[in-house]
Amino acid sequence: MCGTQCASALLAAIMLLPGSAWPAPDPGPGLAPHMDFVPTPAGTYQLQRIQQCPDAVLLNPSAATRRLSSYTRGKVTLLTFFYTYCTDPWGCPFAYQTMKTLRDRIAADTSSRSRVRFVSVSFDPSHDTPDTLRAYNQSLGTAPGFEWQFFTARSMAELSPLLDGFGQDVRVEADAAGRPTRAINHMLKLFLIDGAGVVREIYSLAFVHPEVMLNDIQTLLMESDRAAMQLR
Repeated sequence: MCGTQCASALLAAIMLLPGSAWPAPDPGPGLAPHMDFVPTPAGTYQLQRIQQCPDAVLLNPSAATRRLSSYTRGKVTLLTFFYTYCTDPWGCPFAYQTMKTLRDRIAADTSSRSRVRFVSVSFDPSHDTPDTLRAYNQSLGTAPGFEWQFFTARSMAELSPLLDGFGQDVRVEADAAGRPTRAINHMLKLFLIDGAGVVREIYSLAFVHPEVMLNDIQTLLMESDRAAMQLR
């Protein structure tokens, strides 16, 4: 069952334990972190270049192998790791609801929707098979013209280097032979990646605000537009 491991969801990192059911519940508007400031307008600031996005071979909902790098370049990408069965309202369901809100806002903007994608990668290859991802994806609905990709790994052994590369804190469960099977808790993080595959922002729970994240996405789109103009 999912559950917070810290005393305060707003003041500490959230550690999530696997749950038992999906689709993820709506955490509700009352659980959104309070934003007591006015977000800086998009395009009036720069986001730091944190690190190059790591790569891995993953499986899509059709069980086809894909390199993650094909989905972290060419568009502004918001990536997170998740469980299909997480029920902690401050965990994956909260990230899902935030991403869905952002998706709907971006999809309504014809100038942006084809330039942004979301990527969700499962923490649990043993449970979240391609078939499970396909059913989960269908439960979320779609937004015309917007790309949201879902992936799992062939094994936890193949997923672990990707988690390490992102600096995603996890505790890994192993079988009797010592082989890693799944990540059994994690700190909620969302990674904002530019079109060159560089991580530009990492959002922990206290900073997951749709308005702030939308401004950051628009800032990267404006940055890309300026770079394209300079090449002309």
